[in-house]
Order: sequence, then structure tokens, then C-alpha cells
Amino acid sequence: MASQDDKTNTDASASSVEQYIVKDPEQFARNLAHMIEQAGKAASAWVTPRERGEVRDSVAEPMADMVKTFSKLSEYWLSDPARALEAQTKLFAGYMNVWSNAVGRMSGEQRGEGGVEPERGDKRFQDPEWGRNAFFDFLKQAYLVTSRWAGELVEHADGLDEHTRHKANFYVRQITQAISPSNFILTNPELFRETVATNGENLVRGMKMLAEDIAAGKGDLKLRQADYSKFAVGKNIATSPGKVVARSELAEIIQYEPTTPKALKRPLMICPPWINKFYILDLNPEKSFIRWAVEQGHTVFVISWVNPDGRHGRKGWDAYIEEGIGFCLDTIEKATGERTVNAIGYCVGGTLLAAALALMAKRGDRRIGSVTFFTTQVDFTHAGDLKVFVDEDQVAALERAMNEKGYLDGTKMATAFNMLRAGDLIWPYVVNNYMRGKEPMPFDLLYWNSDSTRMAAANHSFYLRNCYMENNLSRGRMVLGGETLSLKDVTIPVYNLAAREDHIAPARSVFVGCQFFGGDVEFVMAGSGHIAGVVNPPQSNKYQHWTGGPPLGAFDDWVKSAKENPGSWWPHWQKWIEKQDRKRVSARRPEDEKVPILGDAPGDYVTVRV
Repeated sequence: MASQDDKTNTDASASSVEQYIVKDPEQFARNLAHMIEQAGKAASAWVTPRERGEVRDSVAEPMADMVKTFSKLSEYWLSDPARALEAQTKLFAGYMNVWSNAVGRMSGEQRGEGGVEPERGDKRFQDPEWGRNAFFDFLKQAYLVTSRWAGELVEHADGLDEHTRHKANFYVRQITQAISPSNFILTNPELFRETVATNGENLVRGMKMLAEDIAAGKGDLKLRQADYSKFAVGKNIATSPGKVVARSELAEIIQYEPTTPKALKRPLMICPPWINKFYILDLNPEKSFIRWAVEQGHTVFVISWVNPDGRHGRKGWDAYIEEGIGFCLDTIEKATGERTVNAIGYCVGGTLLAAALALMAKRGDRRIGSVTFFTTQVDFTHAGDLKVFVDEDQVAALERAMNEKGYLDGTKMATAFNMLRAGDLIWPYVVNNYMRGKEPMPFDLLYWNSDSTRMAAANHSFYLRNCYMENNLSRGRMVLGGETLSLKDVTIPVYNLAAREDHIAPARSVFVGCQFFGGDVEFVMAGSGHIAGVVNPPQSNKYQHWTGGPPLGAFDDWVKSAKENPGSWWPHWQKWIEKQDRKRVSARRPEDEKVPILGDAPGDYVTVRV
């Protein structure tokens, strides 16, 4: 006679199987037909622009580079039979352990010791069925064994040069994240259950969204990461009051309305990256660095870069300095009568600003009295995963593609940035959107992330070659305006902010760059990453920042000796700014000054979408 425990286990097992059985085959079949119909629309959205010649695929170049990289990796391991046998034996042993655990589970045993578990913080395998169900547990463990083995092949390939190893590691991560069983309906218990429970309606919704996103990308997939319908620039995003007070072919200059009766004598100029739009510093009133700076008594001017098209293809760094930074400095002087300003550069906007400072020093132009860099690289030795995309073959192919239109499509750059964190910024949205058929949640930061910009061909080519490929700025070999630049000529005070978890401008890279300036450098490291480490208002009480002595010696030694401070670095920066010049004057309003008012902030250039 069966025991009560046996009966309970049998009922639980039956219930577990039941949730994977389609209840209404007829409805399921109808939904599959609707899904196929939507798939046809997705295919048409992809094919039509290619038939018209509006889109030319450039997949061949990165695929060829990946194959070439893996060929070098394979050559290393196969060149030594003993080494190859050792690697194969290790993989085989891992599979045997997974298999023995699976056989035991099928026999009703608990998993034995040595089972492979996901790393802490891995959100892909949180559903209980990944551990409770023997089939899904087997898939998970086999995947983890394979992906970790592949990563170790790269890690222990001592015969590869550093760049090839970096690329191999990146490509392995992309592939292993793509083939995760969590990304497929039949191998993800949560997706399988949802498909059965809705009779496939999730697939119809998902395929409809896929067709819409390919159409939105004009033939390329524009992955939606948020509910964009909830946001509008100038309405509930980028709402700090201000005026457009000047406009060039490349930039609009925005001056923000004061909120204090007195203001610091030195105006504040912000040079954001042209790769993204400036309103990351003005997402909403609670997160806005611009609004906070105004409240501290800064007269804030921001460069809002144009979203370039074919007309701007030949605009290089000389033009961006003259028609952007120089134009802004001229505007500030006309508007306020002040010749000396404090300046901020963010990411590549900071790299451009550093080059501009070196050029200005050569010419005796001292209008910038202090400079602050947010997550900015001036030396690219430790430049992170973006270096994977930069070598002669890849840059030459990119230049050929850019020269046809005069620019690089914004979606291409956005995809490259998303690939740096594919496990967070690509695959969760692929699963949620196109398999679960669910709209993503509204999120202002991801709305900004999707609001990509094009890259002017000459500008982007100069950046890739002079910074990532040849590292000319820190080596004193960059030439702009007929001058060979040296960062040692930049002797003004520098506040250099890095972010500990930054994957775009790694903290180590920012730290190393400090040594190339000719004056005093205040190095500060914020908690979190490239965005959250910068956009961290004091009232949120999040993260921390580290301060310490001069950025000398090894980065790891500086971190060990640095002081950890709770919360935002913003007040620390404000104190540093006031040490440079704390004089205050009556607040300046755009309407009261000798410059024309061309429109309200955030201006026209920032609203152009691709």
C-alpha cells in the first residue's frame, strides 16, 4: 500500500506535468496561425528596405572577425595535443557529472554533490523549476558547464596577444549569453508554462512587437527597452527652464534660468557626448544634475549637439571644437561678460574637451579656468570592451559604410553599447518582449538610452583612430588646428571622476589618464557605473564615492588607501569648485542679456530622432 508521502509526491509530479500540457489545442493552433501571420509582417519589415536599397547589411565584417579570432584561439589549443586532450577531458568530466546527477534525479534521488549552480546575481534561472524539474535542471547545468569551459579556454590561452584574447573573451560572452536555455520557449520553464497557459497568445503579441520594432528600426531591429509612449522631451523629460541663446551648424547653446538671487561669478559650461543626448543630465527634476547645479548658484550653459546627417559628414574634431566648444565660450562671454568659466566634459565630450584645452593652451586661450571630467578617457590603454570593435580591418569597413551616407546610423552605435552588457540590455528584453509578449515598463533612463544619435563620418573616424587605435592624445601625437597637442600643457585644476563599475570608461583607464595633465588633478571614484555613478543626486542617498591622495602610482594601491564616503559625490565637487573661485554676483537671466532668444530649452536639435 502506498504511503501518504508517495501519494503527495505523485500528485505534485502530476501537477507539475499538467502545467506543460496544452488545454485547448484548437485555440493554440489558431494563435500559431496568427503568430505566423505576424512573422510574415516582421519578415516584410526586414526585407523591404533591403529590396529598395535603403539598407545594406554589414554583418559579414564582424562575423569574419569573430571567425578569425576563434581560429586563432583554436590554433592555440590544437597546436599541443596534450593541451587539447586536457581541455577535452575537463569538458567531458563536467558533462559526466551533469549526466550522473540527471540519472539520479530521474530515479527520484536528490542531486548529488558537485552540481553546477549559476553565479550569484544571475537572474536567468530564478524560476523554481530550474532546480525542481530534472529536465530543466539538466539543461541549466549542461549550459553552465559549457559556457564556463569556453570562458576558461580564453582565459588560459597564454599564447594569444592581448587584443585577440580580449576579442575572444567578448565573443565567447556574446555567444554563451545568446544560447542560454533561458532564451528559448521549449527550454525555459517559465516561457513554456506561459505559452501553454495563454494557448500561444504571448507568441502572437511578441511577434507583433517584433514586426513593429523592425519597422521602427527601418529594417534593423530597434529593441524596445521601455514603454517610450510615456515620455516626451521637453514635457516630462529635460524640463529644466532655460532658453536657446545661440545656434551653429553643430550645436545649440542652452542657458538655464537661475533659481538663486546670487550666482557664482564663473559661469559653468557643460560639454556632453555627441554619442548620446545631453538630457541624461536633466532626466527629471529629482535626477537632474543641471537643475541641482543651478540651485547651487551656477549659471549653467549646455552644448546640445546636432543629430548629424549627410550635411555634417566632413565635420571632424576641429569643427566640433570650433563650432561647439569655442562657439559656446564666445556665447557665454557675450551673454555674461565673463571671460573665465568652469567647464565639464562627460565621456567622449570630456575627451573632446581635453583635446580642446590642449589646443587652447597652445594658442594662449585661457578662458577655461577649471575643468571637470565625468567618466572620461584621455588614455585608451585600458579602454574596456569597446576596444573589441576597433582594429584596422573593422574601422576601415566602418569608414566605407559611413562614407556612403556621411554618418553612422544611431542604431549601430546603440547596439554596440547594448552588447557591452548583453545580459542586462539585450536578452532580458528579447525574452520579455518577443516571447512573453509583454510591453516593457516605462523607465526614463532607458528612454534616453534608446534616443540614439548618428555619428558624423569624419568625427567618428577621427575618434576611433586617434583615441582607441593609436592613443594619440595621451602620447602627444594628436594634431588639431595645425597644432600637435600635449596634455601636459593643460595646467588648470582638474576634477576627474571615474565610476567603479564603468564598462565604457573603466575606472582604471580614467585613473591612468590623470598622469598626463600638467596641473593638479583631484581624482574621485563614484560607486556604480557609467550613468548611475554620475547621475546620483544627494537626496537619493545611494552608492558612495572614494576620495584620496593624488592619482599617482598603481590604481589598486590608490583604491586600497582611499577614503570611502557614503552617498553622492556632487557636494564634494561643489566644494572643489568653490575653492577655485567662490566670488558671487547677481544672478543672470537669459532674457536680461545681450544675446538673442532662439527658443525654449531643451531646444530643437535634441528632439530630432533617428
